[in-house]
Amino acid sequence: MQKSVIFDLDGTLADTSADLIAAANACFVRRGITPPLDPVADALTAFRGGRAMLTLGFDRVSGGDAEAVEEEYPYLLEVYEQHIDRETGLYPGVEATLDALAAEGWALGVCTNKPEGLARLLLEKLGILGRFGALFGADTLPVRKPDPEHFFATMRALGSSPEVTMLIGDTITDTKTARAAGVPLVLVAFGPEGRGISRLEPDALLEHYDDLPKVAQSLIKTA
Repeated sequence: MQKSVIFDLDGTLADTSADLIAAANACFVRRGITPPLDPVADALTAFRGGRAMLTLGFDRVSGGDAEAVEEEYPYLLEVYEQHIDRETGLYPGVEATLDALAAEGWALGVCTNKPEGLARLLLEKLGILGRFGALFGADTLPVRKPDPEHFFATMRALGSSPEVTMLIGDTITDTKTARAAGVPLVLVAFGPEGRGISRLEPDALLEHYDDLPKVAQSLIKTA
């Protein structure tokens, strides 16, 4: 049976927070508002998506404005697409680890709540799109994480099954997805929360990508 590793993207494979925050701040600048979001302090919110960033920003400048969030979201995506890899980079060891996993017979996929087109564009610019046998984004299906069907569809596209598949992520959304799907969960310990992410009780914490092949072997006993 085909064993597989499925990755989240933002905050898991790459640190995208600075470019995401910059795109959100651009929305405020065009309204004549001093940018309210910080690329370091607000990195965790960036990994929760565009609307989360805009909501936080409008909470700070006006006490909240749900209508403005929806008005600005398309512009955020437009700006982000134009500058998607200005500051973004892969976490250390990603490329070598993907190659090592593939050499050991693992199928690799991406299941992200980033729009599929933007996810493909970013992975292409980062030079790793071709390493993945499946990529499902927020708009690929009618559902998205934490709905387990988003994960299952990615898994099926790889020809795999829950018994030999795991999810690598960085947030509560990934945690809920893995638990709903009944698969092992690995959370990265090098994101905004560091080792504090252990509060979500993953099956393993990933300190560095070099460790992932060994972790994968330990979690999928039949591999």
